[in-house]
Amino acid sequence: MAENKPAKYSKPLPHLDEENRPWWEALQRHELYIQKCRDCADVRYYPRALCPSCLSSRTEWVKCSGRGKVYTFTTTYQNGVPGFRESLPYIMAYVQLDEGVKMLTNLVDCQPDQVKIDMPVEVVYEDVTPEVTLAKFRPAR
Repeated sequence: MAENKPAKYSKPLPHLDEENRPWWEALQRHELYIQKCRDCADVRYYPRALCPSCLSSRTEWVKCSGRGKVYTFTTTYQNGVPGFRESLPYIMAYVQLDEGVKMLTNLVDCQPDQVKIDMPVEVVYEDVTPEVTLAKFRPAR
């Protein structure tokens, strides 16, 4: 009897480096973290070495609630690139986390005509390889 194996992930994978490694390690644990500047207290996403507000390198990682709302979105109905065409249609969105930052992500577990600006959403985790987990969002339950 044939064993059902998950399909190999065929979309581009992120490059892990010293700036973003804590982000990816947290996602592997199914936890969502953002950076906070220890000097000016600004929070930021995406991970980077220096605060874009005050250029401080003093950074801490803050655990997020995983909740937010749709800031804006678009639905893709055509994409011939392998890995993406199998996912059509897919919804790309900026989600504003309750902590204030906006994240570019995918919305899942909903149809394109169900998505609305300000719709409450919550994080879900997709383990795409043993090393990489992605944060996506679905309508809040």
